[in-house]
Amino acid sequence: MCTISRPNRRTTLALLLGASALPLAPRAARAKATAIDLPPPGPRDTCPVCGMFVARYPDWVATIQFADGEAVHFDGAKDFFKFLHDPGKYATGRTREQITGMGVSDYYEVALVDAREAVYAVGSDVLGPMGHEFVPLASDADATDFMADHKGQRLLRFDEVTPDLPFKLDEGAFE
Repeated sequence: MCTISRPNRRTTLALLLGASALPLAPRAARAKATAIDLPPPGPRDTCPVCGMFVARYPDWVATIQFADGEAVHFDGAKDFFKFLHDPGKYATGRTREQITGMGVSDYYEVALVDAREAVYAVGSDVLGPMGHEFVPLASDADATDFMADHKGQRLLRFDEVTPDLPFKLDEGAFE
């Protein structure tokens, strides 16, 4: 026999008070990053930077799509940024000007968002497939929560990621 327990008064009151406060909650300073529709990696797609099979790490996938429709996938935002700062090194003949779409997997929703709109946390207790990683977050509010929950050391916008920083992350440096 299955019994269903009713919430006690304290639980009911807390739920009602919490729901009534929602309209009063401050709005985030910045909207969430836009979801982006890019091709997913196939089971044999490898990261052009490190050679790992990308589909094995669905929580960390990042993707760049080019004007000719080709997409390259990465096992994390760190390799995504390494590629982005020097595409010709990893894909002969490719340039940034050929890129038509860039997505990174939002940490909380595990869905691709526009890489240019995401906020990136570094120096946290969350590690990616290859160690220290840029952790993409879809909003400032998510970034604030993440930093508090995971002891992050620094937040960055897309344009603040310098060409040397992804390599510094490999060494455990976050500046």
